[in-house]
Amino acid sequence: MKQLKHAMKPITGLVVVVSLLTLAACGEKPQQQQAAAPAESKVEKEVIVWKLAQTWGTGFPIFGDAVIKMADLVKEMSGGELEIRIDSANKHKAALGILDMVNAGQYEMGHSASYYWKGKDPNTMFFSTMPLGMIAPEQYAWFYYGGGMELMKKVYDKHGVYSFPGGNTGNQMGGWFRKEINTLDDLDGLKMRIPGFAGEILSKLGVVVTNIAPGELYTALERGTIDALEWVGPSLDLNMGFQKIAPYYYTGWHEPATELQFMVNKAAFDGLPGHLQAILVTAMQFAAYDMYARSYHDSAVNWASIEEDYPDVKIRTFSPVIIAEMKRINQELLAESAAADPMFKEILESQTNYMKMARKWTEISDYAYLKDNLE
Repeated sequence: MKQLKHAMKPITGLVVVVSLLTLAACGEKPQQQQAAAPAESKVEKEVIVWKLAQTWGTGFPIFGDAVIKMADLVKEMSGGELEIRIDSANKHKAALGILDMVNAGQYEMGHSASYYWKGKDPNTMFFSTMPLGMIAPEQYAWFYYGGGMELMKKVYDKHGVYSFPGGNTGNQMGGWFRKEINTLDDLDGLKMRIPGFAGEILSKLGVVVTNIAPGELYTALERGTIDALEWVGPSLDLNMGFQKIAPYYYTGWHEPATELQFMVNKAAFDGLPGHLQAILVTAMQFAAYDMYARSYHDSAVNWASIEEDYPDVKIRTFSPVIIAEMKRINQELLAESAAADPMFKEILESQTNYMKMARKWTEISDYAYLKDNLE
């Protein structure tokens, strides 16, 4: 399909579209529109109303804001022809069931994280993030120019949905722990909420791994259902209050570039007129990258004040021995999964090869600059 093929690459006209919207919102008009416009046609277009189910609760910051921004852009750019109504997890009561609901057509769209579906299809994990993998700029480049979008389409075709990048958190923190983790023995028997491939790695180290919906995290930690959890980073974690219960805050290794996802029911998308398909793809792409910028900003602001506002938080990094063991197990599990699943192998090779190529530039550009200029 023409519009979906276009979606495999960034929308280069996005800045123009959003600029026009901004001018309109500010009461300004581009010069070429200063002349009186012809009378509008009285023929009213049919309004298409879609529903979107999100994993996040009502009013959830950053993640939920990205969905609202996307829906607002779609309505504005389509002149009200396409309207997307959002149902939070508070309403549909299935925070981790978004893929199934979009596949079934119960909702035309969804917003969640791809690695939540690893029990249904392990290949979906690659499109969120992988432990010790690419950072966000590398991963975005892989998505749009390194074959990632095409591979994601191959994986999600069997599930009856189109999947699009839905917003990146950047490098996530390694989690909140009730007790300090000094040795591998400290991980044995620890109950921790951690999704994706990282959960499988920690399971090999003796961690009792579980996945809990976002709205239930604080209660689970408070009641002792879990001893530790990872969520995102200072952009969101501090407002959740985890530091009140588990003061040890570890730096990350497991989610270097966590990308959320917009899912669209294939039949619903294919049934849209071409111009609405283009508008929807453009709005999703803008909202996704805007969320990345917002996440980075909020994390930077919150981290700058963490010592003053949260003096009891103890920042820690996993020991070299623990990190080395995580790396060893990660490579072992990846090799096992690749040997058992050709699709897993194809995506792994694509990401691995791309990261090797891109990392050389990351090292000589960002890393070299930071290494030489950090005080």
